[in-house]
Amino acid sequence: MEKNDDFPLQQFLPYLLNQAAEESGLEFQRVYKNRYGMLRTEWRVLFHLGMYGQMTAKEIGQRSKMHKTKISRAVQRLADRRFLTRDTDDKDRRVEHLALTTAGEAAYRDLRQVAEKYDAKLSATLSDEENRILRQALWKLARMG
Repeated sequence: MEKNDDFPLQQFLPYLLNQAAEESGLEFQRVYKNRYGMLRTEWRVLFHLGMYGQMTAKEIGQRSKMHKTKISRAVQRLADRRFLTRDTDDKDRRVEHLALTTAGEAAYRDLRQVAEKYDAKLSATLSDEENRILRQALWKLARMG
């Protein structure tokens, strides 16, 4: 029995955004996965620590909008591979201050260079005006949640 549902899935904005995110992230994903064996949440934690310095998992969650369970797993994996250190707060033993190790800093710098080149490559497929509009629109949508 053939269904005749005329819902325009290919034009549904959340679907389209997800497809664009998946497709545009594949090449960068291959780099962080092949070079460092990282998952998406791990490179995002690494980048937050590389960009902002020492942070808590809660602070990373607030900035990244990642769920605390995913951050916790990523922190554990990065700590196991000696990319970050975890220092318990003197006043609140439930809080850990996270910081990159020398190896973590090196991985961050390496991946940051790759990310900058990849962003430029993706951006080159659009005109300057399209880039400006796309980034502006995505910022608006990202602030909705």
